[in-house]
Amino acid sequence: MDINHEINRLLNFALQKKLIKNFDVVYSVNLLLDVLEIEEYLPENITEQLAEVSPILGEMLNYAVGRHIIEDTAAQRDLFDTRIMNCVMMRPAEVIAQFNEYYTQSPQAATKFFYNMSVASNYIRKARVDKNIIWKTHTDYGDLDITINLSKPEKDPRDIMRARAVNSTAYPKCLLCRENEGFAGYVGHPARQTLRLIPLNLNNHEWFLQYSPYTYYNEHCIVLNKDHIPMKISKKTFENLLAFVDLFPHYFIGSNADLPIVGGSILSHDHYQGGNYTFAMAKAPIERTYHIKGFEDIAVGRVKWPMSTIRISSSDKKRLTELAVRILEKWRNYSDETVDILSQTEGIEHNTITPIARMQEDKYEIDLVLRNNRTTKKYPLGIFHPHSEVHHIKKENIGLIEVMGLAVLPARLQVELVKLEQALIRKTVDLSNDEILAKHADWYKILYKKYAGNIDKNNITDIVKSEVGKIFLQVLTHAGVFKRDEKGVGAFEKFIATL
Repeated sequence: MDINHEINRLLNFALQKKLIKNFDVVYSVNLLLDVLEIEEYLPENITEQLAEVSPILGEMLNYAVGRHIIEDTAAQRDLFDTRIMNCVMMRPAEVIAQFNEYYTQSPQAATKFFYNMSVASNYIRKARVDKNIIWKTHTDYGDLDITINLSKPEKDPRDIMRARAVNSTAYPKCLLCRENEGFAGYVGHPARQTLRLIPLNLNNHEWFLQYSPYTYYNEHCIVLNKDHIPMKISKKTFENLLAFVDLFPHYFIGSNADLPIVGGSILSHDHYQGGNYTFAMAKAPIERTYHIKGFEDIAVGRVKWPMSTIRISSSDKKRLTELAVRILEKWRNYSDETVDILSQTEGIEHNTITPIARMQEDKYEIDLVLRNNRTTKKYPLGIFHPHSEVHHIKKENIGLIEVMGLAVLPARLQVELVKLEQALIRKTVDLSNDEILAKHADWYKILYKKYAGNIDKNNITDIVKSEVGKIFLQVLTHAGVFKRDEKGVGAFEKFIATL
């Protein structure tokens, strides 16, 4: 391999994508020579146009493996290619300066610059994200987004052994701490040399904007607190969400709930997620409006959505926040045993809210999704959590992204659904003895009975994808605290009356 040629290709790519400028080239060359353990370099005239950098990095990683600079594992490759890209990256202060300059044009221009830079630097691993299997399923609640997540590589046993030998430190405290910016990482903690953060002032406190390295939707961003403090839904949460959409009116912003089971995967660090995407939930209509005493100036409605959601909107941020706080406080202490809702048991709180904020024309809009994390012997993972009959498709927590109508499904389904399609085509009657597909056996019987005689190789994939989407709808229904039957709607009305 001509590693000198690959270095020149990488420099050409970095210049094209404006990751570096002409006066940075010699500096970047010397960093690359050090990282790749090379003593000589000859400049070449490279004119190729590449959409993304992964083909070049692939060659460089093969070179590093061949020269025994790194071991040939997924984790070692990820650590090393991030180190390579840091050699052709703007420093944080320069990124911030350019972001602010673009912001004077428009918020859209600023986020477009920042997102494109995050893709070009391979911080957002677009080549992997593009492998995700994505489709939409039409339902009575709109088109739900379904994603089989293939972005994250499987762990290599050698990396697992290496991780055991690594002495983890308290720095950074978690993957969301601002101290990750530039952190080299180790097996078990991803490299972040190419991470760049944009400081934000939300209600006189410092927060930071970054993008998710594994984006699940367009411009999937994370907004993280400067301080490593636990997530807590409160008045400050609503104030911060509304302050964010003031800064970026083309983005939505939301928070995972602050309790286990119904919350996100990282509850130890206060953070939000947003982006430039319109989910089915945002398009869902209001099916009944209300007038709340003392807040007659605020539009209030029950959203036609499988999870129990109250939508409030106003041009007055302060008033909107006051009503959101009232709803949160009422819900925190609300119980209705007729529908299995208890606010607390043995001193443990169960009720909280998943909030999502956005701008709709000239008004602020907040969706307040009511959550409860109580468990029972019948539902040990949660009463309002995916029940066992849907675990063959989705077993994990229903966090902010799922709440809004985007299913993030496990990679195993890529193989399992293909095998299931083949079984349907062959008209296999029972899958209970199939080691891989046994988990789907009960669901398969329903599909077999429903579609027997109407399946062929031309329609089978669309049919199975549609049925997976319907399972996700069932998942959301399980997570809804007030079911959408007569009893559940009546109980929802009873709660709203307490406001």
